[in-house]
Amino acid sequence: MAPNKIILRFGENTSDQPIIYRLVKDYDLVINILKANVNPNKEGTMVLELTGEKYEEGLGYLRDQGIRVQPLAEEVFRNEDRCISCGACTGICPTGALSLERPSMEVKFDSDNCIVCQLCVKVCPLKAMEVRF
Repeated sequence: MAPNKIILRFGENTSDQPIIYRLVKDYDLVINILKANVNPNKEGTMVLELTGEKYEEGLGYLRDQGIRVQPLAEEVFRNEDRCISCGACTGICPTGALSLERPSMEVKFDSDNCIVCQLCVKVCPLKAMEVRF
């Protein structure tokens, strides 16, 4: 069973709750946290890969806790015709999905490691990084 990538959005009332623990213990889900952020107001987002037989029940638990759950239906695409391998995207990519291959100094994109944070889209001077829905 391939993992599903989802985005969780939560408020201050759930940021201090053991939600990941509950997903593992109560729903026997396998979780890979790809990205997590909690701001000073204790609001946050989390990007997860989630798999297991009780996947839907786990999502129901999250929703019952007031956590918004969205599938990660977007993907980042690298337009190789536009890309000049300037490397602007490689320094900002938090997961290493974008890297410079040595010695050729070509930008390489590993979409499996991409968490669709879209930072590369914002910094690319030639708009070679695009979001597809």
